[in-house]
Amino acid sequence: MMEQPSLFADIAQMPLVAPETEGIKYAGSKLKILPHILDIVGKIPVQSVLDGFSGTTRVSQALAQSGYRMVCNDIAVWSSVFGECYLRNESKPEDYAPLIRHLNSLKPVDGWFTENYGGEPNDGKSIQQDGLKKPWQKRNTRKLDAIREEIDSLSLSKTEKAVALASLMLALDEVDNTIGHFASYLHEWSQRSYKNMRLRIPRIAPQKEIHSVYREDIFDLLPRVSVDLAYFDPPYGSNNEKMPPSRVRYSAYYHLWTTICLNDRPTVFGKARRRSDTRDAESSSAFEEFRKNDKGRFLAVDAIERLIKAANAKWVLLSYSSGGRATAEELDEVLSRYGSIRKIVEIDYKQNVMAGMKWTHEWVRDAEASNKEFLFLLEK
Repeated sequence: MMEQPSLFADIAQMPLVAPETEGIKYAGSKLKILPHILDIVGKIPVQSVLDGFSGTTRVSQALAQSGYRMVCNDIAVWSSVFGECYLRNESKPEDYAPLIRHLNSLKPVDGWFTENYGGEPNDGKSIQQDGLKKPWQKRNTRKLDAIREEIDSLSLSKTEKAVALASLMLALDEVDNTIGHFASYLHEWSQRSYKNMRLRIPRIAPQKEIHSVYREDIFDLLPRVSVDLAYFDPPYGSNNEKMPPSRVRYSAYYHLWTTICLNDRPTVFGKARRRSDTRDAESSSAFEEFRKNDKGRFLAVDAIERLIKAANAKWVLLSYSSGGRATAEELDEVLSRYGSIRKIVEIDYKQNVMAGMKWTHEWVRDAEASNKEFLFLLEK
């Protein structure tokens, strides 16, 4: 057997270290595989990177700290806030101390957030007199109401406001009563929900590179962006055939972060008090589509193919979950059509994120197992 090129060295045997990043709890978080992403990117001639679905921006944060020029994009407003906070900041962390101190000193008030999302302990039960469970205790939603109104009343720059909002979201995430999203809330108050929310300065530093932050549909952005590498981690829909078409999508999972960033007091519905604009008919994503085209292929796979084809980059790094709509065979076919698969890394969450290199096509068999994450490096 021919000796493996250095690019294909077994990643599982390498010391893997990633810069410290921070973010809210997130179902699509890539925190645990950041070292693997950095190891792959570090072995190819790359200076600029597009993070096309940045989410909490942990990948963008880590790559920026590693010296790459980032183009950070996500359709979610709260993601762009994190991007502005961590990638566009030019000030020292201590410069924000007076702002954070001021926001922490505000007197709590009863406002819109407390009315809709605040609850009392009630002997440990989060369910309230209105029959609904709540994501936070009133002690913290009252602080949220006061702080959020004050942020809008201050004369803050775009980056200053982003830092304040990021600090607020991080603080709320530490005292919530959820399992990591806002589609439903815990019946018993979580232990952390009893803590008093307190803002802190996010882990930021003056940026040395000029990074870009966008909030656009990825297909609208791609024609205008040219980078060395495009990293894609789209919100895959479930491959569970029993999953009903009318289901909660990513935009609905994190609706409250959207409302906190916009402070727009939207019309809400349902037991989780979701924003009305997160209904399936209004917030659908091509990558979460459950329907198939006339050839019997999931529309989500069509979207992935369109994504790879449109990427104006020599290298494409794609994250894929074995629980996604795309079958292994379909995805292998799409990738091979647009370039050479230079590396495939398999991560098994059941084995505490152990990873290994896979020769092309070997991964298809393993993808049938659950809880598998794959990273594909494609040279177009």
